[in-house]
Amino acid sequence: MARSIRGPAPLGLVLALTVVGALVVALDQLVVATALPTLQRDLGASLTSLEWTVNAFSLSLAALMIPAAELGDRLGRKRTYLLGLVVFALASAACALAPNIGVLIAARVVQGAGGAIIMPAALALLTAAAPPARRGAVMGIYAAFMGLAVAGGPLVGGAVTEGLAWQWIFWINVPVIALVLPFIATRLTEMKGVPRRPDVLGLLLVATSTFGIVWALVRSGPAGWGSGEVLTTLIGGVVLLAFFVAWELRTTHPMLPMRLFTVREFTAGNASALMLTASLMSTVFFLAQYLQVVGGYSPLETGVRFLPFTLPLFFVAPVAGRLQDRIGPRWLISVGLSLQGVGLLWLAVNADADRGYPASVGALFVAGLGATMAMPAQQSSVMTSVPPASMGKAAGTFSAIRQLGGALGIAILAAVFAAQGDDRSAQGFADGFAAAMVTAAGLAFVGAAVGLLAPSRRRAPTPPPRGAAVTEKVGVG
Repeated sequence: MARSIRGPAPLGLVLALTVVGALVVALDQLVVATALPTLQRDLGASLTSLEWTVNAFSLSLAALMIPAAELGDRLGRKRTYLLGLVVFALASAACALAPNIGVLIAARVVQGAGGAIIMPAALALLTAAAPPARRGAVMGIYAAFMGLAVAGGPLVGGAVTEGLAWQWIFWINVPVIALVLPFIATRLTEMKGVPRRPDVLGLLLVATSTFGIVWALVRSGPAGWGSGEVLTTLIGGVVLLAFFVAWELRTTHPMLPMRLFTVREFTAGNASALMLTASLMSTVFFLAQYLQVVGGYSPLETGVRFLPFTLPLFFVAPVAGRLQDRIGPRWLISVGLSLQGVGLLWLAVNADADRGYPASVGALFVAGLGATMAMPAQQSSVMTSVPPASMGKAAGTFSAIRQLGGALGIAILAAVFAAQGDDRSAQGFADGFAAAMVTAAGLAFVGAAVGLLAPSRRRAPTPPPRGAAVTEKVGVG
């Protein structure tokens, strides 16, 4: 009897399977935020060690994102996606079983590496599966889940830590990933580029330069911007990044073709995403602490009070994605980031130890609404501005820039907070938080200005240069 040949998976199934992987990565980035006091008590960890449970994940995630995208182009994006999910699940189990803080930090490094493999592969698979006419709407749904995961991390972490135990914030990843692995293996279509000589020097330069820059950003708060550690790693990272750009312009087989940055839609989408993520991630980081220190809420109560901020991300992003298909990314990015800035300024005005949470509900909603409008437009702007053969590289670049933005935003706001307030009293924390929110609003307004450089209408993908690799489907299963 002849074996039936299964066609490409329905778009809805591809969306679900790629969202699951990206969702667990985005969620785990901040899921430990509200569990830190519990981790400190159970593992006998110092404050510096606790900080590294967050930073270790971010460092490996950011440093390996672009090299992981290159791996996907060579080995196949479906195979790479499966590999990343397996690595992430095993590392999550290691986190849950960690007997001390050192093992937990090491497991978080591996978990971040798995996330770096997952994110660009998931985004490239989804973009390739979505017809151009529906791509904006699909990116809107994808962005909604990513935004919900970032802002919902404190809620999930607080609920699981209080209801079960801190170990379950990691254990929960294992059955979720195990459930989707068979469907990914059998239903998604493999896609990869034509094999070519690997850009080994480019891989080393981009990984080490990103590592140096992110290390400097995450250590700038505890060590200080003027410390030898921060200055050395920051300058070294910038110099290596300059070498990377020079090498990519020179080599005949670049890992990241610099010509992509000559596409205005690609550059505007990435630059505005850097600013949005810097503003969004730093707001989530400081707001979770503000609600506990100044508001006196428990971790679970804190997470619930994020809902006015997170609900727009889930309900409005799909609508914004469909609208982007009609009007292009420019106004959604600029108006969205402007609204985000207005909401954060409003939040800063209400940041006072004597003011209650209800005064800030409207501010949180406006800020969340603005981020919701901009996120799918940025994602679609980047991914639809490149030819199919470059989708993996575009996804890796976009994901790496967003991670860099998160580290940059937290580092900048931490410096502003330390200069204007302290954590020794509720009012001192409120003063520092207000200054930090003004700074976050400024980052959003810069992103809004950059968004004006995006085209008002989405252009057709840039044709590949003569001799470039063309993405090919190589079968299902």
